[in-house]
Amino acid sequence: MADRPSSGEIFGVPYNFDRPSFRNLLSSYWQPGEGMLVEKPFGIGYTVNLANWRSWIVLAVAGALVWQETKSESEDAEAASDEDEPVEVIVD
Repeated sequence: MADRPSSGEIFGVPYNFDRPSFRNLLSSYWQPGEGMLVEKPFGIGYTVNLANWRSWIVLAVAGALVWQETKSESEDAEAASDEDEPVEVIVD
């Protein structure tokens, strides 16, 4: 069989299946002068560039949404536990 390339692009989406080094991993997430999204050091697609200020805003918004979701789930669980109590109904 023919050897398949371990990195390249397919339909405009980059992929890289080369074994990454620790230095390569760190340098891929911090690329000053690049855009908000950069190629992943391993795998398919893009990742955030932590040297870009827009990436920090995206991460903060995502963190706030996750925090809000977990907070609302805990409030829903408390409300559901209050609703599970028996109710006495008196009919004349």
